[in-house]
Order: sequence, then structure tokens, then C-alpha cells
Amino acid sequence: MNTDIEVSVGSDFVAIVEICKPPNNFFSNNLISGLAETFEQLDQDDRVRASVLCSQGKHFCAGADFSGDSDGNDTLGLYAGAVRIFRCAKPIVAAIQGAAIGGGLGLALTADFRIAAPESRFSANFARLGFHQGFGLSVTLPELVGQQSSRGMFFTGRRVKGTEALEMGLCDQLVPLEELRETTFTFTREIAKSAPLAVESIRKTLRGDLADRVEVATLHEAAEQSRLIQTEDWKEGVIASGERRDPLFQRK
Repeated sequence: MNTDIEVSVGSDFVAIVEICKPPNNFFSNNLISGLAETFEQLDQDDRVRASVLCSQGKHFCAGADFSGDSDGNDTLGLYAGAVRIFRCAKPIVAAIQGAAIGGGLGLALTADFRIAAPESRFSANFARLGFHQGFGLSVTLPELVGQQSSRGMFFTGRRVKGTEALEMGLCDQLVPLEELRETTFTFTREIAKSAPLAVESIRKTLRGDLADRVEVATLHEAAEQSRLIQTEDWKEGVIASGERRDPLFQRK
């Protein structure tokens, strides 16, 4: 039993997959492998035609935990779990509250749609940590918002607020926080009203070889992360992040 995740299936053909690691919902191997297993099982469940991915607490997923309290992450194993999620067949709609940062942004982009609140924050903050992006974001972020916007996010690590995220295409709807879940459920129910075999067929056509491209990208991302994690800049980036100050990088 994975205590990081709760799953419920209603009579409306919609499953609710909820991350239960509040307030930050930091990602881990246990969480990502659990989500992969969950969505694979839901693919085999005729009671489910679409899923809502949501989180308890303040943030959707604030990325990796650098406090020293994390359960440790095997990068290749983590990314193998991400690829498994991308290979699943049924639509996923994510409800994004608070932060979707780093790997949390990568997780948000596994979904077909993102419905967010004005308080949401999206960031690919890897370079601010002295690191390389991961979780397939090398593929998924440019595909969603374009090459130029992706470069801006990757190079600066800046946080994109909800309103700008909607303008960029990072999210599909922006609603008040108190309406976020119900709006997400309502939209997902609309998907579930369509013919499930047709929806899955259309989704497969539109996604094409996305999962294969993500798999190739994650192998490269993991290799670059392994190299950069040996640098002094990486150590400084993590320390500066914990101290909430600008890092002093030295290119070594």
C-alpha cells in the first residue's frame, strides 16, 4: 500500500488520484512509482474513463526535498516511473494549486490538461540550483509553450504566476482557488461522457511518440544531472536555495 497516494472511483467514470504528502508534496521514487502503478491499474479498470490528479495541502508538488529529510531518489528509477506515466492510455486532468516546481512541473506536464488557481506558481528552477532539467521537461515544456518561452524558464528558473501561465499555455483554465477542484472535476466528467475507446484512440494519435521521446530525453537528463551534481556550483545552488538568497556561482 502506497501511503503517498489516495485513489477513489466515482459513479461518473472519473477517478481521483490524490497526492498525500502535504504541505509541499515533494516528489520521490515512492511517489512517482506509485503514481505510475496507479494509472496503469486505472487503464485496466472499466469504471474509469479519465482521472483527476490533485494534491493535499498548499502546493501541487514543490519538487525535490533538499532539506535532508527526503527518502532519497534514484534518478534513473524516478524517470523510469515518469515514462510509465506517459505511456498510460487514459486522459489525466491536473488541479494545480500553489507550486509546481522542478520535478513537480514535470509531473504536472504528464497530464493532458492543467487547471490552476491564480496562486499557482510554475518554475523550471534547475539552473538556479546549478543543475540540468529532468523528468522529460526537455521534451514536454517546449512542446507545450514553445522553444523560446522554454529557454526563458530554463535559463532563469523564474516563477511563472497563474495569469501568465494561462497566457503561455502552461495551464488551460484559471479559476479561484476555492473553485479549483470542482472545476477540475466538472471538466473531467465532460471528457468521461465521450466514447472511451474513441477518446483513448484520439489521445494516442495526438501524443504520437511522446513517451518514447521522453524516455530518450530522461536518459540524457539523468546523465547531465549526474555530471553537474559533482560541481561546486550545485552545492552552492542547494545551499543558497535553503537560505533563500541568490547563489554565487563560480563555474566550477
